[in-house]
Order: sequence, then C-alpha cells, then structure tokens
Amino acid sequence: MSEWKGKRALITGASYGIGEAFARRLAADGAHLIITARSRERLEALAGELRERHKVSVSVITADLVQPTAPEEIFKETERLGLQVDLLVNNAGFGAVGEFARLSLQRQLEMIQLNVTALVMLSHLYLQPMLKRRSGAIIQVASTAAFQAVPYFAIYAATKAFVLSFSEALWAECREHGVRVLGLCPGPTETHFQEVAGTARRRPPNMQTAEEVVEVALRALASGRSHVISGFSNRLQKQLQRFVPRDVITRVAARIFRPFASEGY
Repeated sequence: MSEWKGKRALITGASYGIGEAFARRLAADGAHLIITARSRERLEALAGELRERHKVSVSVITADLVQPTAPEEIFKETERLGLQVDLLVNNAGFGAVGEFARLSLQRQLEMIQLNVTALVMLSHLYLQPMLKRRSGAIIQVASTAAFQAVPYFAIYAATKAFVLSFSEALWAECREHGVRVLGLCPGPTETHFQEVAGTARRRPPNMQTAEEVVEVALRALASGRSHVISGFSNRLQKQLQRFVPRDVITRVAARIFRPFASEGY
C-alpha cells in the first residue's frame, strides 16, 4: 500500500510532463490531489479523468506562478477550502536557450521568478504547517543542469543549482522534525519542456519518460534521501565530472548548447 493513500498532494505545473506524471501516479496510489497550472482546460480534463478512474478528490487551482502574488493566492485558496497538503511537489518551471545578453531580460527574470522565487514561497508557506504537524514532504524538481554551469542555458542552470542547494539545506533542517525534502534531478525527459526551451530539434540520447522520473523520485523520497539523479547515464556523468576541471566541463557544455543559440531559437 502506498504511503500516500488517503493523503493529499499539491502539484505545480501539473498540466504537462513530469507534473502530470506525478498527478497520475499519486492518484493511482489513492492520493487526493490539488493540481495547479495556467491551463484550466487541461487541468479540468485531467482532474475529471483521475476522479473517474481512481475515485480520489482532485481540486483544480488555476494560477500563473510567474505572477508574484500567485503562491500566496494558492496557499490562501487551499486554506479556504480546508485542504491539508501532505506532499508538495514544486515542479513548475521553464528554460530558454540562447546567449544571455541577447535573450529577453524580461523572459529571463520570469524564469527566475518561476523556477526560484515561487518555489521558495510555496515551500515556506506549506512547510510551516508540516513542521507543526511533524509530518509531510516536499519534492523540488531541479535538474542535472544543477551540477555545472551551462553556457547558452545560463539562467536555467543557475536556477536549478539554487533549487538543489536549497533542497539539500531544507532536508538537513527538517529531517529531525518529521518532514522530508528531496531535490529531484532529472536529465532530458520526454515532455514539452524542449519545445518551450528551444531544444526540441535535437533529441538528446537516453531520454527518460516522465513516468520513469516520477518512480525514481518517489522511491528516493521514501528512503529519506536529500537528492536523487534520475537515470543511470546521468548519475554516471555526474560522477565522472568530479575528475574533470570545472572550466573544461563548462567549455564542453558550451559546445553542446551553442548550436541551439546559433539556430535562432
């Protein structure tokens, strides 16, 4: 029996990709859900399907986490509805490929707002009641990009480095109080992330499915780990990086991502 049966999970960015896969997996385990994203139509369709298939409660909250007030609005709505959040999955995020100086500054600031600021706000809002109850868990979706600088993907990689460091710090702060925190680091995953980021034309090798990433995350959370890298090749790559100077790794990353920038994405 899943530990989440009868519990309630809040999932951001639940209309696509890893967020949707979390929603489907947790609902199949008997968890009640709060799903949030910008697209009400997609959320309502997913909610209806999961209610019918798994006989669980699914609440829909439409929100754009690029807006600074959105995290507080989500929290107030769950409080108004009397919904206790036992598991927070901070999944919402996006990337944009290109030269930092040439990309829209506004778009990059929105990336920081979504990938970092909204995640921090939601973590702070929902962590406090978890600590009072001495139970609960948070999954923060970082990336394998968190482990090195990525030229032409500079802001995205930097935000994910923040998410990983932040998650590991919370893991240490909260573990004595009955609350688990996990930093999830997937590599290339079969979602619509690539279309948004501008990397869809070149399919990376060893892509995982969103469902595989979710399975890795839930197993790691259950075992109390501070972070997990999804995928054997991604874990191997991370280990090999320990033996290579950081400037060499950065130059290699630049060669990989420069073509995306030069193709006019």
